[in-house]
Amino acid sequence: MIKHIVAWDFRAELSDEEQKLYGEEIRRELENLKDLIDGIVSIQVLTKAMFSSDADILLDAVFESEEAYKAYITHPEHERVARYYVRPRTCNRKCYDYYID
Repeated sequence: MIKHIVAWDFRAELSDEEQKLYGEEIRRELENLKDLIDGIVSIQVLTKAMFSSDADILLDAVFESEEAYKAYITHPEHERVARYYVRPRTCNRKCYDYYID
């Protein structure tokens, strides 16, 4: 299995209200991918970071295999969510992927 963790910040020009609204949209759209893309074991998006956090949004996903993860990366639904919901509202993306037993 593959663990896929991504962290983002909201763009600086977004108000607190916009961050809350867009955070919920991003969470809903990303978590919905589990129902649309084969091979996703679990996917969770966290949007209520504590004051001590270094990021505003965290994606925590598990994939059945490396092949499933590769298919997710190029899947049209993943590309749609990234293009219309995530990238326009976030910056400073950090990703960490690793194999789990």
